[in-house]
Amino acid sequence: MSKNNPLIVFPLTSALTLFTGQAFAADTVDQDVDTISVTASRIERATKDVTASISVIDEKRIGAEKMSNIKDAIKGTPGVLIDSKNGGYDSRLIIRGAGQKANYGVREIMVIRDGVPMTDPDSFSRFDFIDTQDIERVEITKGPGSLYGSGSSGGTIHIISKSVFDPGNNRIKAGIGQEGQNNLHFRYGTDINDSNVLLITGSHRAADNDWREWNNFDTQQLSVKHGLMLDNGATLETELSYSQADLQLPGSMTESEFETFRVTGEQRNTSSQWQHSGRYSTIWFFNTRYEQEIGDLVLKPRFYFNNWDHFHPVTGKINDNPGTNVFGTDLEFAYKHQLWGESTLVGGLTARLDKTDDSKQYEYADVTTVLYDPPGPAPAVNQIVRTNSDRPGALLATEDAANTLFGVFFQESMKPTEQWTIDAGFRFDRMNFNIDSTEYGEYDWGTGSYETFATPVVTHTDTTFDLFSPKLGASYALNNVYSLYGMVAQSGQVPSEAEIQSNPSLDAATARNIEIGLKARAREWNLDLSLYRTTVSDEIVSVLQPSNQSEFQNAGETLKKGFEMSGRLALGKHLWLGANYAYSDYTFSDFQELVRTGPTLNAIDRSGNQIPYVPNHQYSLSLDYNHPSGFRARVQADTWGSYYMDNANTEKYDGYDFLTSLMLGYTKGPHAISFNVDNLFDKRYATEVKKDTSGDKSYSAGAPRTAMLTYTYTFE
Repeated sequence: MSKNNPLIVFPLTSALTLFTGQAFAADTVDQDVDTISVTASRIERATKDVTASISVIDEKRIGAEKMSNIKDAIKGTPGVLIDSKNGGYDSRLIIRGAGQKANYGVREIMVIRDGVPMTDPDSFSRFDFIDTQDIERVEITKGPGSLYGSGSSGGTIHIISKSVFDPGNNRIKAGIGQEGQNNLHFRYGTDINDSNVLLITGSHRAADNDWREWNNFDTQQLSVKHGLMLDNGATLETELSYSQADLQLPGSMTESEFETFRVTGEQRNTSSQWQHSGRYSTIWFFNTRYEQEIGDLVLKPRFYFNNWDHFHPVTGKINDNPGTNVFGTDLEFAYKHQLWGESTLVGGLTARLDKTDDSKQYEYADVTTVLYDPPGPAPAVNQIVRTNSDRPGALLATEDAANTLFGVFFQESMKPTEQWTIDAGFRFDRMNFNIDSTEYGEYDWGTGSYETFATPVVTHTDTTFDLFSPKLGASYALNNVYSLYGMVAQSGQVPSEAEIQSNPSLDAATARNIEIGLKARAREWNLDLSLYRTTVSDEIVSVLQPSNQSEFQNAGETLKKGFEMSGRLALGKHLWLGANYAYSDYTFSDFQELVRTGPTLNAIDRSGNQIPYVPNHQYSLSLDYNHPSGFRARVQADTWGSYYMDNANTEKYDGYDFLTSLMLGYTKGPHAISFNVDNLFDKRYATEVKKDTSGDKSYSAGAPRTAMLTYTYTFE
């Protein structure tokens, strides 16, 4: 490391002095100054004692946001980069560099809702059927080491909804705002009798987003939850929900078009070929979980099923999936015993099947073309320059797929003394991808036109990945305020189904993490510090070829080093100052990038280069004000530093400084009103900038200033 590396020059004691003005002096701490977490170890435990880096976004923080998107709650978390290209339910999420290769949705990160994985076996996560108005808290573990994290190296996001057994949360909520924003939500729960509880929730969210073309979203969600308390003390919680989610995905911009956007604040008539991308889906979701305590043994079996379909126009093709059935179970137990002091063994089995039949891909039917005469003897073709609708044309391909996951996990948590907490565990997961496809044609990236095959191409893919994820972590309480932790962990990362089909030789990536940190919890301040070093072998890297074509390959090795800080400080009785910071130094240790020039691929050494799209510096500042009279306010400003646009490190994008959001609210009795403003100073910025191997850039614009007024009525 160089002498200027912040990992060296930012000692832990400086940060402690910033927040406390003292060194390791003990302080009197109430028991409720810390938050309880269940995500990292599947055991309820104060975050101070968790042997990993974890962030918890609580109900009060969530209540300060309009929650149109999960981004509203997560933004500003150190080490977590999240933004939305549409402003609807879509999110581009990166945790410690993992997830950046996803063109749409979330990859390499396990997303869980109430213990049920929302992430497919190939690591793709969908937020379209998560009701953001029904979230109690969000827990984020970063990097390898979570017992929930099967096949995802970036970390785990656990979305915990309001329980059917929670009383006093009945409410009606309505919001209206600029850009056609509207939000309706209701929650009604009632005791059927002493043993049965029923809860119904419903939400509608929509926005026109007229500041650019093809940018609408609209979602409807209805959920019925039932709770049963049995005579033996066991509980059974069951949920059935339905979601309809429609999302338009606008095209990207060239550099000159982005400069026009920075002047006008609008995105019109871009030169992007693919003007009509989107995702339109319906989802049925069923989940039931049982919990019973038998002496020192707690049983927690869980079963779930969901069926989803989508119509998904993307670059070069239109995906039409008539339905995927997902069957899954998680048979978990926890056993309290004496091993090395008070100990708890958590273990279980996981099984899941994702089955899709007769999925299809189509050409775009309505396109504008120009005659293109390629060099050489190849004939002239009609090159697509623009789509005019998302109407399907000729059939390109059909596919049947079955993705299976079988896993086993165990973790022993021990307390040899009052100060020590030790976690030792592992996961083993076997994932199989069985895919049968028949291709009748394809979009030719070289000519920019559709090609019909003389004979259909039939392909069978049967690939299995075995992932072993061990973890050893320890936490030591220096006193009742401070604790130190350290951990070593490994996780595997499987390729996605699409990546396997485009490059069957892809290997699963392996991430090995070493981390140390300090946590402090006091009545008037708290602090989290962490240092980590993650080595990723065979990392799956996206290479952006000309014409915006993404190809995937394994890098030999990448090295990710970082420092993260998060803290809050009381400034008087009702005002809190928050500060978050992340330093990320991510490099390719060994990477030969395959760059396409016409029909040939040339290997170019990128070893030593920075990994693109991840800024070295990310920080956030916030102020929260809550007065006993019912008035509340929150302001937050987020900064993403500059980052390289490509693997070659030819150019940087400046990022953005102090993107500010504001909330003003007032509560009196059952009535509450809030006013939220995003992008308060109307900054013109890009959520993402990419540069392909030919030097062409593409920009995705950030949303302009928008305001929303919300009224909530709470009743018994």
